[in-house]
Amino acid sequence: MSKRAVIVAGARTPFVRAFTDYTRMDSIDLADRAVSGLLERTGLAKAAVQAIVWGGVILPSAAPNIAREIALDLQLDPGCEGYTVTRACASGLQAVVSAAAAIERGEYDIMIAGGSDSTSNAEVKLPQKLVHVGAPLALGKPKARDYLSAASQLAPFYDLMPRRPKIQERTTGEVMGESAEKMAAIHNISRVEQDRFAVTSHHRAADAIESGRFDAEVLTVTTPDGVTVERDGLVRRDTSMAKMSKLAPVFAEHGTVTAGNASPLTDGAAAVLLMSEDKARELGLQPLAAFRSWSFVSVDPRDQVLIGPAISMPRALDKAGMSLSDIDFVDIHEAFAAQTLSVVSALASTDWAKQRLDRDTAVGEIDPAILNVHGGSVSLGHPFGATGARMVTTMANELARTGKSAALLGICAAGGIGASAVLERV
Repeated sequence: MSKRAVIVAGARTPFVRAFTDYTRMDSIDLADRAVSGLLERTGLAKAAVQAIVWGGVILPSAAPNIAREIALDLQLDPGCEGYTVTRACASGLQAVVSAAAAIERGEYDIMIAGGSDSTSNAEVKLPQKLVHVGAPLALGKPKARDYLSAASQLAPFYDLMPRRPKIQERTTGEVMGESAEKMAAIHNISRVEQDRFAVTSHHRAADAIESGRFDAEVLTVTTPDGVTVERDGLVRRDTSMAKMSKLAPVFAEHGTVTAGNASPLTDGAAAVLLMSEDKARELGLQPLAAFRSWSFVSVDPRDQVLIGPAISMPRALDKAGMSLSDIDFVDIHEAFAAQTLSVVSALASTDWAKQRLDRDTAVGEIDPAILNVHGGSVSLGHPFGATGARMVTTMANELARTGKSAALLGICAAGGIGASAVLERV
């Protein structure tokens, strides 16, 4: 008989711009802070954690299984299992639902799941020409003649410098910002609409911070440099349409996507504590929410690589036996304002429903009042592996706080991935 997995609590580091406060903290360091903070806040004994599932995109090459490193760093029970998942920007959500599924299968009663990423510590890739020639020297016991031979293999001496990394599709070469520009054109999303959405995201995030809505989830982090970080560092209360309008397009000369209406490069981590409902009750812990359903889909990256949530969200609703009208909060990852608004537009489109969802009627129009009620990635930032866990934490807390019934999550990710889940209050 399957168990019900419940979300008991969540905690995250403040999110900050890459190459600022967390520059000397890699993905594992950030993960350690999130998980240790979660344990401290809940009072759960370290020995009680049976397994960790962690999501990441920029994985450290020397220790890519971050989940196991967390268990070792924090001196959890030596038998605490740990594995790491990577599903681009949906990695955090994948980690959390993987833990929920394991609990419901009866494998564990207490798990921690989440994700982290440090763009500041992304490893710069050497050209393969240099790797192929240099690796045998580094791994062997070379003699002087081996170095001379290696030098001759590198000639002619060009294309040896590391290249600037890009967030782009491997199969198409399309940069994500270019994808957002294409979606804005397809769905007729104007620059004004994108800027207005971004301003709203910042103002709602600022409201959440100032009202204490994030106090239950955001930890205080002291960096190796002795800097204390207590709140998200990217939210701009003073932003406005006038300020947004002055920003130049980034990805096309006459485009609409700017640094202001796109998510910034960010460092951070988020962790979620999940238990079987029986175990939570036994420990005297009040569950916040549970998963009613989830859905992961893929679309052709040559089409609209970030449109996946417009398919995964309806599928998650169908699996839950619900419609959009049953949902109290909708939380969509804001990779770009253009992408989020394109997903919203598709869900309201009858043509989209007929062509891509095999249904005669549109999924429905999302009331702006329930969409990303506390801001999103444009304002809060987007540490790739952490965003899904952040969204789960924020929505679980909001359902518990307001007494509302259900939240629908949607995340786009590289490779044409769409990831969604329906959360219900417990």
